[in-house]
Amino acid sequence: MTVEPATSIPGLSVRPFDPGRDYGRIAELLRVTNLHDGTEWLPSEEVLRDEWQPTARFEPSTDVIVAEVGRRAVGVADTAWRIRGDGVTHEVKPLVHPELRGRGLGRLLLTRIEDRARAAAREAERVDPGLAHRPHHLTVFAEDQVLAAADLATSAGYARHTYGFLMRRPLATPIEPASLPPGVDVRPVRPEDHRAIWDADTEAFLDHAEPAVRDEEDFVRWFGQPAIDTSLWRVAWAGDDVAGSVMTFVWADENERLGVRRAWLEHISVRRPWRGRGLARALISDTLRMLADAGFEEAVLGVHGENPTGAVGLYERCGFEVHRRWTVWRKPLQASRG
Repeated sequence: MTVEPATSIPGLSVRPFDPGRDYGRIAELLRVTNLHDGTEWLPSEEVLRDEWQPTARFEPSTDVIVAEVGRRAVGVADTAWRIRGDGVTHEVKPLVHPELRGRGLGRLLLTRIEDRARAAAREAERVDPGLAHRPHHLTVFAEDQVLAAADLATSAGYARHTYGFLMRRPLATPIEPASLPPGVDVRPVRPEDHRAIWDADTEAFLDHAEPAVRDEEDFVRWFGQPAIDTSLWRVAWAGDDVAGSVMTFVWADENERLGVRRAWLEHISVRRPWRGRGLARALISDTLRMLADAGFEEAVLGVHGENPTGAVGLYERCGFEVHRRWTVWRKPLQASRG
């Protein structure tokens, strides 16, 4: 049986997320807490609603819990699962308002959301018995400057699993031109091309460590995002085949709150037959020039530190520098069952 951690917070209550009234309150909690921690994700209510759309692997009303003191939201935790490589990853995300840290609330939220992850694993296995034959893991993602997150993970039995970087490039510095390889050209994105672009990106990411298994829900959600503007994308074609792409997004509300003009290179991928020919560098260079001409001040991207395709070195050659480092902490889900 799981032992419930104690807290020293008078009037604290923890309840399931209420989609009818909590999106705005939790978006505000995320913005306040992330600003304090230097985590540059400041979602609006609209963005959080899109992020937390119900899927086969995530249901907000059961997979999110909210901590309150009176009517004030002071903490939140959520969990969602996904097949990655040969295993199943259950990501758990506890977050506590900075004013109430060090009083047991983080451990309480983590314990409860781990319990929910175990229940979600059992539910998923009933739907798909094949999942029972895969190893299940709990994971916590945390930026390294948030020391409280690392302390919480280690105290709960998590170990460092992998790491990565948030990289940033000022667009005022010179952008070195790079040419597309012969037989490849960049074309505007048309709605009828969405599937081919998605399938090529999915194929390319299969070479990453523990690649996520994507499904139709992922495709629909990706192309249904409120912030999507495919005129910012650079997609390379070799005849009728997509060779590679850079999918860029701009989060206008977040930029306004941070006081920056920033664009995110969210997905950068090149399929195997076209690797080693300078295609990724050419697409990135073209993207950076486009963004600079449009008045953006900086480009940012996230990258897995153990990426087998040499992505970190490529981005450094394109002028990106490490801005922040993040760590994924992991432990077996079964090991913490009561």
